[in-house]
Amino acid sequence: MAERSSTGLLMMMLDPSPAIAMTLPAEVREKLAELELELSEGDITQKGYEKKRGKLLAPYIPQIQDTSSASEDEGSLRRQGRIASSSPYQAHPSVEHWFNRVIQGSSTSSSASSTSSHPGGRPHHATNTTSASAATVLADLMAHTQLDNHSAPPDVTGLSERSVHAERPQVASVRGLPRGYTHTSVMETADGTDRGDGEDTDGVPVNSRVSSKIQQLLNTLKRPKRPPLREFFVDDFEELLDVQHPDPNQPKPEGGEMRPLNGEPLGVVTNWPPSLLASLQRWGTTQPKSPCLTALDNAGKPVYTLTYGKLWTRSQKLAYTLLNKLSTRNEPLLRPGDRVALVFPNNDPVMFMVAFYGCLLAELVPVPIEVPLTRKDAGSQQVGFLLGSCGVTLALTTDACQKGLPKAQTGEVVTFKGWPRLLWFVTDGKHVVKPPKDWHPPIRDASNEIAYIEYKTSKEGSTMGITVSHSAMLAHCHALTQACGYTEGEIITNVLDFKRDAGLWHGVLTSVMNRMHVISIPYSLMKVNPLSWIQKVHTYKARVAVVKSRDMHWSLLAQRDQRDISLSSLRMLIVADGANPWSISSCDAFLNVFQARGLRPEVICPCASSSEAMTVAIRRPPEMGVPPPGKAVLSMSGLSYGVIRVDTEEKLSVLTVQDVGQVMPGALVCVIRIEGTPYLCRMDEVGEICVSSSSTGISYYGLPGMTKNVFETIPVTSSGAPISDRPFTRTSLLGFIGPDNLVFVVGKMDGLMLVSGRRHNADDVVATALAVEPMKFVYRGRIAVFSVSVLHDERIVVVAEQRPDASEEDSFQWMSRVLQAIDSIHQVGVYCLALVPANTLPKAPLGGIHISETKQRFLEGALHPCNVLMCPHTCVTNLPKPRQKQPGTEVGPASMIVGNLVAGKRIAQACGRDVSQLEDNDQFLYMQDVLQWRAQATPDHPLFLLLNAKGTVANTASCVQLHKRAERVAVALMERGRLNTGDHVALVYPPGIDLIATFYGCLYAGCVPVTVRPPHPQNLTTTLPTVKMIVEVSKSVCILTTQAIMKLLKSKEAAAAVDIKTWPLILDTDDLPRKRIPQIYKPPTPEMLAYLDFSVSTTGILAGVKMSHAATSALCRSIKLQCELYPSRQIAICLDPYCGLGFALWCLCSVYSGHQSILVPPLELETNPSLWLTAVSQYKVRVTFCSYSVMEMCTKGLGSQTEALRLRNVNLSCVRTCMVVAEERPRTTLTQSFSKIFKDLGLSSRAVSTTFGCRVNVAICLQGTAGPDPTTVYLDMRALRHDRVRLVERGSPHSLPLMESGKILPGVKVIIANTETKGPLGDSHLGEIWVSSPHNATGYYTVYGEEALHADHFSTRLSFGDTQTVWARTGYLGFLRRTELTDASGERHDALYVVGSLDETLELRGMRYHPIDIETSVIRSHKSIAECAVFTWTNLLVVVVELEGSEQEALDLVALVTNVVLEEHYLIVGVVVVVDPGVIPINSRGEKQRMHLRDGFLADQLDPIYVAYNM
Repeated sequence: MAERSSTGLLMMMLDPSPAIAMTLPAEVREKLAELELELSEGDITQKGYEKKRGKLLAPYIPQIQDTSSASEDEGSLRRQGRIASSSPYQAHPSVEHWFNRVIQGSSTSSSASSTSSHPGGRPHHATNTTSASAATVLADLMAHTQLDNHSAPPDVTGLSERSVHAERPQVASVRGLPRGYTHTSVMETADGTDRGDGEDTDGVPVNSRVSSKIQQLLNTLKRPKRPPLREFFVDDFEELLDVQHPDPNQPKPEGGEMRPLNGEPLGVVTNWPPSLLASLQRWGTTQPKSPCLTALDNAGKPVYTLTYGKLWTRSQKLAYTLLNKLSTRNEPLLRPGDRVALVFPNNDPVMFMVAFYGCLLAELVPVPIEVPLTRKDAGSQQVGFLLGSCGVTLALTTDACQKGLPKAQTGEVVTFKGWPRLLWFVTDGKHVVKPPKDWHPPIRDASNEIAYIEYKTSKEGSTMGITVSHSAMLAHCHALTQACGYTEGEIITNVLDFKRDAGLWHGVLTSVMNRMHVISIPYSLMKVNPLSWIQKVHTYKARVAVVKSRDMHWSLLAQRDQRDISLSSLRMLIVADGANPWSISSCDAFLNVFQARGLRPEVICPCASSSEAMTVAIRRPPEMGVPPPGKAVLSMSGLSYGVIRVDTEEKLSVLTVQDVGQVMPGALVCVIRIEGTPYLCRMDEVGEICVSSSSTGISYYGLPGMTKNVFETIPVTSSGAPISDRPFTRTSLLGFIGPDNLVFVVGKMDGLMLVSGRRHNADDVVATALAVEPMKFVYRGRIAVFSVSVLHDERIVVVAEQRPDASEEDSFQWMSRVLQAIDSIHQVGVYCLALVPANTLPKAPLGGIHISETKQRFLEGALHPCNVLMCPHTCVTNLPKPRQKQPGTEVGPASMIVGNLVAGKRIAQACGRDVSQLEDNDQFLYMQDVLQWRAQATPDHPLFLLLNAKGTVANTASCVQLHKRAERVAVALMERGRLNTGDHVALVYPPGIDLIATFYGCLYAGCVPVTVRPPHPQNLTTTLPTVKMIVEVSKSVCILTTQAIMKLLKSKEAAAAVDIKTWPLILDTDDLPRKRIPQIYKPPTPEMLAYLDFSVSTTGILAGVKMSHAATSALCRSIKLQCELYPSRQIAICLDPYCGLGFALWCLCSVYSGHQSILVPPLELETNPSLWLTAVSQYKVRVTFCSYSVMEMCTKGLGSQTEALRLRNVNLSCVRTCMVVAEERPRTTLTQSFSKIFKDLGLSSRAVSTTFGCRVNVAICLQGTAGPDPTTVYLDMRALRHDRVRLVERGSPHSLPLMESGKILPGVKVIIANTETKGPLGDSHLGEIWVSSPHNATGYYTVYGEEALHADHFSTRLSFGDTQTVWARTGYLGFLRRTELTDASGERHDALYVVGSLDETLELRGMRYHPIDIETSVIRSHKSIAECAVFTWTNLLVVVVELEGSEQEALDLVALVTNVVLEEHYLIVGVVVVVDPGVIPINSRGEKQRMHLRDGFLADQLDPIYVAYNM
């Protein structure tokens, strides 16, 4: 840090002879120093100071006139020009700046322009005093010496009122910045350790043609102390993450630029109709008996054949009914051009066809969609958005379908989620009417009006409607007829969905144009009998069949039992998804088997199409005399760089693709770059295929921006010239034009995954996964591959459905083989491979998997996989480089101090009120004397009130009662126990008054009490060993307890957990004889041991500390002063009374201060969560203490019951301070939720605060009743990992809220020290909190008496600076920050922020992580994570999460946990352990015992639901 201390130093180095600065006469220097003092003590205003200082310096500064009259642009240039002639200091541009630093230290504002801090920004204008303008000139010159020393981010910690800071120049003026400037190369404390700007007097940059009055006003306005917002929302990950540099050896395209390719001209035939409806009219009237469409049932029997006559008359009826018989309030419901939804099942093509043509005849626009079966269909909500944006109000459907739709109670069809309100109209015969004789539908020539809208789902899952005009529909039918050589009356079998895509184009539109007969094979029949389509081709002697490769594959599996089938009638087998990577293998395998049954190889015609461009290319039937089909074997690695490299089939890492034939008639096709400007690709480059023709869609309905991008692309040559004046439509197909002008498709934009700069195709990855003996373990057609963005790159996820009979072992073997295959063939790592149970993936309407919905479920944690393999280690390659400590560059403590001084930083130290002035009962140094005095002075004053679960008083104690009970205990110890002074006594009591009485009894007898939490009767195995350990470690010679606990300690159950024979003497104190003690023991010195305080730390270490009599009463005095406790006060305590501050408040404070304590045992809240708050309200308590566990119980248990509590008159407006006793970083979220929930009951938002204590000093901070409210700051989490504090705005990325831990107690001094050098640190620097106070513990009490540990923790000294004071090390990291607030004494308030325990921190990748930060991110990642704890195991990060939900969610968490930790902390999770709620051990203060958990994990005792080892 010292090497970049401050620009002041930098300037000294730049300036050859700083001696000139000292030429100021001594008296001037003296006057300046006086002025400085006046300003610092507030005797003079900033403005007055400036004025006087200007006058003093005026004779010694060169006169430079008129800087402010130059315009802003010329100003800086003109001034630089002028300085050469007028300044005697030419050679020393930084003198003035240095003056300011030397003369002033740096607490006040120097006048250097802020330009020096922001190279490239324009200089702000200085106030128009001579000194300031001179300084501006100097600063301008300095700006140029500063370019390579990037300035730190501007101050965000809010320093003193005076040091107004320069704001960053706005974006517009930052053009000249060096790269990387915005994200400064230092992650400094952002409070200006390397600011080079001095602090400016000038204000906002203004244009100087403004009256001087306004200018002055502007200059006096305070400038914001925080950087402008954009500062925070430019995520500086480039600085941090390892940026993937392209491989220098990657293949690059070398061919020439491709030339656009023309299809053959569209033939003109005389009798072609002017529109599709004209064809329908012609065939309907001239060939009414001709069959149009045959529908089959699920057994494959023909149910109904629709003739052209029937189609014509039924469509007319429907058109007439829609236009004339539907009305609302005497207005027709529909007008021409309105959109209408068509909701027809896939087994009813007849009704669909009638409805489709009925709409066209009525000049309505049909929008065919899938039948929504449930309210939660995959993608159904998106379809609803589409219907809403198209303004659809009416849905047509069949009677059977309408009956099957889910109904509301009124009997109407329910409104599906996200859908508009629809009227449902059934189109069956009885609902439509015959039009009158004189009514004829208008048959117009095909125009550019919208004919129909086809829906399409994008990669992200949103549904768009593609509009197709009448003329495009007609032109497409023409082009298909020509390309496929369709003739009148041909028979065609269609297996595809007739509502959209090729099924609609061939089976509903083109068929009508050519009076063809379509045999429609429903999907449900294919599922029952995959051979049905082949049987129908055979039966009907069909000439053409339209199928997908899936249908060919299915029929292969089923064909063995079929002998007498012939496919010799086929002249064309159209493979609609011929562009898929696996279609070629399906085609080859199908041909292999069926060639023997009459199938000719040349009739297989793959085609490529997209919803936007319709059919793009199709292989022509053999009779057209086209070149032979082609096949390309391409290198996968080349394709991933977008380059075509031919390879040999023997290799594994190749992709074999078949051509999809020639370009459609009348179309112009080109291939363009995928990203950026649509440049034409080179011949050997893969790009997106674009089509310009009259037969493509015209727009996305209602989305003009996307329409322009997709339907109106203008491809350009490398020189930037457009290739044609016609717009092109992007097809979203990736491919190239091969030899013989054949089109090859290698993938789709939707399946494109860009990983580390290389492209991979989802379909190719699926094909690779299928090649790994899939049939045994997973379903062939049910694999989804997609990419998710994690840590600024795409990551590949593979999800497959597992067969029910596959064992876990088999599945894992298959999974690891798939991972290896994908890795070796595609050279890309898979991030996550998940197997889900059969039939649980969201389905697309006609089979196949709904990819975007699957991805959505994966990201939401709703996939419920049964097996997961995550491999983040192999595929996350862009993590920031691990931080390495540079040897030899450690900054020594002395340089650190100097650096801070030069930067104008205070050393971080703070103290509470001074307690040297004594008060009333300070003459009693010993607690036992105080109690005795109170018993005499105010015998009946009530000290304690113990409440039970019902809220009634279970026990009370006044001063004299407590004294008498203590006397009896002392007598018993001496007489029954025969104890000597100084013996240690363990007190094993439930929270109550017995515990307090026996504590004072021990003091009366001169024994040393040790309070121990009693064992839990239901859980002896885990709680009893702790009791035994404390008794042994504390060397207790006697145990005092109740009869019930005494029985428990000696019971059979106890014997199973510990050796009960080795207990020391056990005395029960239930009924002791009433005896007075002859005399109360008086310790010879206050330094003698008063009691031992044992506690289990969060790292699982049992540590006992020694508290002397002096420390005990000093502790009570500090708390008394801070909380203003007097005998007339009442406080409520809901804490465990066994250690730390909880013990002090429960047992010591009331006796010392005389106030009444209302004791609420936290265990009682389990049966009555409102007990504590009710008590606070009932006794109108102003000050109350609780633990985080109590606060959590109230927040969770009473969150929904505030209304009920209000009716019971619970009112919390009396509470001034509610303090959470803790030894950790404040849990801001919990305290805020608590305040919010109970605000309704009058709880002030300012009341809740936290305390801080630790083993060396149980009470360091405590809010108390006076003093400013606790402040909250926001830290940059990434800087924190480097042990730096950088304050940012609330809501910034990576920000962490940190609440001040209460106010420092009277008599306590705190300093922040460097953990390694033990030197003091500056304000807002992160280091270890050291504490010095009269109530520090005097040392650890351990069996082994490790002296070295003791000396280091309890009496350590700074290595530099104040080396006299003896400090205790708390073991916690934190920082001090001087705030703008004033405390009770009128001084500026120093806030202490605790960041976390040093022992708990995780050292990973050279950085320091606090477990709580990772845990907070994890808990946020899924609603079912109830709790989380992290620890490290052999350099792996282990995350344990408690699942509060069904066990099928367990595996969902693995990926989400891995994602969130990568994204927010740049760490790879090694192991994710999912356990049941309550497995993570928590101590009495509500802190997680992470080390116990780690031991349990290593010993395999957690009984986890699932353990995922991320490979």
